[in-house]
Amino acid sequence: MTFEGVTPVLRVRHLAASLRYYLEVLGFRKDWGGADKGFASVSRGDCTLFLSQGDQGHFGTWVWVGVSDAAALHEEYRRRGAKIRHEPTNYGWALEMQVEDPDGNVLRMGSEPLEGEATGEWLDMERRRWRMGADGSWKRQR
Repeated sequence: MTFEGVTPVLRVRHLAASLRYYLEVLGFRKDWGGADKGFASVSRGDCTLFLSQGDQGHFGTWVWVGVSDAAALHEEYRRRGAKIRHEPTNYGWALEMQVEDPDGNVLRMGSEPLEGEATGEWLDMERRRWRMGADGSWKRQR
């Protein structure tokens, strides 16, 4: 038995507006579908996402996307006006940023962690900040 790949389905309120954001701001391309169909596929590199208007899934879904250089992507997205939810931050698993789409879906985009850099704070789904304590556990900030 083999698994092929995974393509997250993100629920959106207005597919035409979401397509504009993914294509013009986030640099994806449309593979197929469209606002008249209520469903579309967008991709950038090897990353493919399905966008579904008003069906399938829940608003506010989080997806992790590996990228080659999170810092460079952050600069591109900043210039293009993307909604950066959390600036690139170093963690043990990645240098990661959070980008939000018009429907509150969050793309956690990360590349290799920065060697020798401290672990930064985490921003959770309710926008609460967390810091790693000296014992390695995460503690919510007030």
